[in-house]
Amino acid sequence: MQMRFQIVANIWYAIVCNRWEWKETTTNKICEAKPKAAAEAEISISRLDIRVGLITKIDVGEGSTRTVVSGLVKFIPLEEMQNRKVCVLCNLKPATMRGIKSQAMVLAASNSDHTKVELVEPPESAAVGERVTFPGFEGEPDDVLNPKKKVWETLQVDLHTDSELVALYKDVPFTTTAGICKVSSICDGSIR
Repeated sequence: MQMRFQIVANIWYAIVCNRWEWKETTTNKICEAKPKAAAEAEISISRLDIRVGLITKIDVGEGSTRTVVSGLVKFIPLEEMQNRKVCVLCNLKPATMRGIKSQAMVLAASNSDHTKVELVEPPESAAVGERVTFPGFEGEPDDVLNPKKKVWETLQVDLHTDSELVALYKDVPFTTTAGICKVSSICDGSIR
């Protein structure tokens, strides 16, 4: 019974202290301030590690290739995907899909009824492995996005293409040192 009371007391103190950590003393537990910065990083597009990749397996300039499983093959024939430069989200937690561990996600745009899908492509002269940036959004990407924090899901709703086929986060283009990233023909599409 004492253990159950202690757990309830700890939970109550955690709620009251809001992001505080415990310090054990001989008589009771005392709340001490814990920095919030690391725990509550702002959800910003700069937290995504989007890089220029080359479809062989997926080369994102790390010295080895990544295996990526996608559902794009029903929209884009494998022959058309081979040896193309694409934008790749690299810091999702690896997930097993169809029995294969997928280590990244190729970004693609789709029309409103999801019957047409196109790859988001960097300029041809963009270097493999270069990070795609968003002017005005500075910062380093997370090593791995925490699925519980829903960073990707929160940001993804603002990824789209415009009438000029430019890939955008809100109204800011996906940008490389070689220029902006685009799609072939899908205007006002969503990007996933």
